[in-house]
Amino acid sequence: LGESAYNDALPDVVSSLKACGLSTDSEGASIIRFPEDTDPKSIANTVLVVQKQDGAFLYGTTDLATLEYRKKTWNPNRIIYVTDTRQQLHFRQVFHIWNRWRTLRGEEDIAEPALIHTWFGMLKLPEGAMSSRKGNVIRLIDLMDESVRRARMVTDAKSGHLSEDERKNIAEAVGLAAIRYSDLAQNPQTDVQFTWDKVLSLEGNTAPFLMYSYARGRGIQRKSGRAEHNMDSLMIHAPIARELVLLLLKFPVVVEMSQQNCKPNLLCDYLYTIADCFNRFYNLCPVLSAESEPIKNARLSLVECTLCILEKGLSLLGIEALDRM
Repeated sequence: LGESAYNDALPDVVSSLKACGLSTDSEGASIIRFPEDTDPKSIANTVLVVQKQDGAFLYGTTDLATLEYRKKTWNPNRIIYVTDTRQQLHFRQVFHIWNRWRTLRGEEDIAEPALIHTWFGMLKLPEGAMSSRKGNVIRLIDLMDESVRRARMVTDAKSGHLSEDERKNIAEAVGLAAIRYSDLAQNPQTDVQFTWDKVLSLEGNTAPFLMYSYARGRGIQRKSGRAEHNMDSLMIHAPIARELVLLLLKFPVVVEMSQQNCKPNLLCDYLYTIADCFNRFYNLCPVLSAESEPIKNARLSLVECTLCILEKGLSLLGIEALDRM
């Protein structure tokens, strides 16, 4: 819902806060003071304005009304706010006052919903922060177009045997995935300096590298001539195979860590490690020219295991795994 959806509820929020003794009048405005002994200390000696002198309401008022609505409508276990780092104080104030407000109204279990603010750093240009006022803003549509254009150049150079439509679709998928992954792969709470080459890189810990590793694995399967691919013949036959299997087994733990900590970069780093190990595996352990049929089948099973994890991991990041590149 948009911010205006809560307008009718805002006067009641202010009235209730005052009735509960949480807000006071100050020069015609309604404010909430956080005294020196407030826990957490980060909001001690600060003020949250809930209604201005002219009667206008502020973000804090709307956020409190929004929390009330979400609690009554969905009764969620967790509410996660995603904003930039500059909003940390604001959300600490809002979370603190909402829980106090609920306690004073007689609500017993204020542990739920858990209120989580996961902030992200700023995307900056080499010359400083982006600013619409200064006119130095990178528009998303321009970034997407440039990424697809660069991906198309690489696709045309390396995959000329594919049809025009296939190369177009690959460039679109790879170009957009590169942008998405470059954002998600960063530690969200650090500032990032924007450069075209870094964001749109097709090498290293990037979406194109992961997607190519996946497509390479599907290519191995196609060349095997097998109609079906399964993991029935999996066995550990080499140190690199053992290393890869142990990495694959960590997938559920990594997904849970990423989700609990609101850090998709943990999943990105893990998938990159998988892809890197997978590349070393098929270089050290040829699959199609294996020394025996049982070994070949074992390696094909490990290929399928790896592709299942890569495909699921990329899907969680909103990235399509391509069978051909």
